[in-house]
Amino acid sequence: MLATSLVSGFAIGAMYGLLALGYHVTWVVSRSVNFAQGSVMMLGAVIAFALAVPGDWPMPFAIGAALIGCAGFGVVLERVAVRPFRARGSESWLMATVAAGMLVENAAMFLFGKEPRGMPSALARHPLMLFGVGVLPLHIAILVVGLGLAGMFLWATRATPYGKALLAVVQNPRAAQLMGIDAAKVTVFAYALSSALAGLAGILITPLTQVSADMGFVFGIKGFAAAILGGLDNPWGVVLAGLLLGLAEASVTAFAGSGATVMASFGLVILALYLRPHGLFGRAETRKV
Repeated sequence: MLATSLVSGFAIGAMYGLLALGYHVTWVVSRSVNFAQGSVMMLGAVIAFALAVPGDWPMPFAIGAALIGCAGFGVVLERVAVRPFRARGSESWLMATVAAGMLVENAAMFLFGKEPRGMPSALARHPLMLFGVGVLPLHIAILVVGLGLAGMFLWATRATPYGKALLAVVQNPRAAQLMGIDAAKVTVFAYALSSALAGLAGILITPLTQVSADMGFVFGIKGFAAAILGGLDNPWGVVLAGLLLGLAEASVTAFAGSGATVMASFGLVILALYLRPHGLFGRAETRKV
């Protein structure tokens, strides 16, 4: 029983890690955070469900279209709700991204309805027996995708020209522009990538839960908690913190019931941040004086 709960905790934790990786991407590029991540996660799941089930699209095409839709939303979000405020030196982008997320959630509730729906998946039907524990192939897929994307992001920022351009914008946007790097395009790309990661997280997790128009808020908050816990500047840290948060939730649920899950898991987050204010894997920024 406990082993099965821990496997489920790993899978949900990897999904938190994907959301946290999206927060990390926009933070390192533009020092802004996409607080609509939870809503975009819901958007990805709803689009994929609508195309695959009522629309009868093959699942790979439905997933691809959902990810493109989420990335497109990220582009619009950056252009409309982030860039104008940052250009004026205002921090109002924070509230603007929250408001954009609420608009998306209400639009989805109007079009999709309030009733949760089940997302079909061949990976969530027949468990595999590993060391005496029943593990769904989807559990393994979520874990592999979460860790794999964190590794790819880290490799891309070190080994590809676009990744190096991204790091250059992070370190000094003005100098990067003088070197011919279009900082605005890099920021738009970061928001598109962040939103696609959130949409992928929603598509992966819904066969284990359900698709609903109000599913994004709690997941978004937990993904942000994982990002802060891991240290926003550390891609491996945010994914590992997501896994730890998922495992903590699963352990609390197994021993104390689901009623104590949120209270205990966020209590642990607060305790961890009290002991490590910059996150478990983060470092304090060095300031020149």
